[in-house]
Amino acid sequence: MPGPAGSASMDLKVLFGIAVPPLVGLDISTSSVRLVELADAGKDGIRLERYASEALPRGAVTDGNIENLEQVVDAVRRVIKKSGTRARNVALGMPSTAVITKKIILPAGMSEEQLEVQVESEASQYIPFALDEVSLDFDVIGPVANSADDIEVMLAAARREKVEDRVAIAEASGLKASVMDIESYAARAALDRVVAQAPGHGAGQVIALFQIGAHVTHLSVMLDGATVYEREHAFGGNALTQDIVRAYGLAFEDAEARKKSGDLPANYTTDILAPFLESAALEVTRAIQFFFTSTPYTRIDQIFLAGGCALVPGLLDTLANRSRIPTAVISPFNGMKLAGTVREQQLRSDAPAYLVACGLALRRFAQ
Repeated sequence: MPGPAGSASMDLKVLFGIAVPPLVGLDISTSSVRLVELADAGKDGIRLERYASEALPRGAVTDGNIENLEQVVDAVRRVIKKSGTRARNVALGMPSTAVITKKIILPAGMSEEQLEVQVESEASQYIPFALDEVSLDFDVIGPVANSADDIEVMLAAARREKVEDRVAIAEASGLKASVMDIESYAARAALDRVVAQAPGHGAGQVIALFQIGAHVTHLSVMLDGATVYEREHAFGGNALTQDIVRAYGLAFEDAEARKKSGDLPANYTTDILAPFLESAALEVTRAIQFFFTSTPYTRIDQIFLAGGCALVPGLLDTLANRSRIPTAVISPFNGMKLAGTVREQQLRSDAPAYLVACGLALRRFAQ
C-alpha cells in the first residue's frame, strides 16, 4: 500500500497488485497467527502445500492494533518453523476497520501518473488524516455504466503506522511484505472461489458470511461477487471460554484448550455450552434482521460460518434451526489438491479458521 506519490512506505506490488510467487498468506488475528501456502497444480488447479497456526498471548493484538510487536514476531517465527515453508514473500491483511475505502469516478484515458495525482487529490476529501500520515492505494475497477468517458476507481487508505507495524513484523521474522490486503477482501476472495464451485456458480444468491472470531463476529453479505453489506458485532468465541473459566476455575489458556478438545465435566454441555449456543443464535438472528431493516434486501439464501468458533459442537444446527436459512461451515480449501504432508482429517476441523489466510495466499494467483 504505497504512500502519497513519490513517498512509498513499502516495497509492495500495491494493495491490489500482482503478487510474486511463491507467496504465503499470513493472517494476524486477536488470538493467533495463521499461515497458508498454496501452489499452482497445473491442470489440477491449486494445491494446499502447507498451513499452520500459533496462538498469541492475550493482549498482543487488540482490535486489530499490534500492542506487543515482540510477542507477535515470536509467534510468526514459530509458525514459519512449524509450517516448514521456505517462501519469504508474504501477503498480510489489514482489519477492515483500519482501512478507509471509497469508490470514486474519474475521467477515462489518464496515464498511471495522472491517475496517481488525481487520486491523491480526491483522497483528501474522504480521509480524516493528513495525507503524509496514510498509506494510499487505488485500483481501476472499470468503465462507468452508461458513461464511456468515465472510470470507476477504488480508493483505499490506512494510517501509515498501522501498515508499518505489519511490515516490521514481517521483516523481523525474515519475510518480505509483498502484498497488503484488506482482511474482508481476502475472506471474500476465498469465499468467491468456494461459491464458484456451487451449481450455477451461486448466481443471484444472497450469501451471508459470519466470521466468528475471538471477540468480534464480522458479517459480510455478498451478491454475484459484490459485497452489499458489512457490519461487525461484539460477540465471539471468547465468551464461551470465559464461561468455562468462571464455571471450573481454570486458567484462560487451559479453558481454551479444553474447549477445543472437549475435555470438560459432564455438565458442560447443558450448563455452559447450551446457553452459549442460544446466545450465539440470538446474535446471528439479530444481525440478519438488522441487515433486512437497513438494506433493500428481504432474503438470505445461504449462510456460511467461518472462524475458529465455527465448529463449536451444536452451533451449526442451532443457527440453521433459528434462522431457517440453509447454513454450512465453510472450508476455503474445498476443491484443492492436498500436498502429501497435509492431513485431510485434521484439515476438516482446522479449515474454517483459515478463510482470511487462504484468501491472502490466493493473491499469488492474482492477475
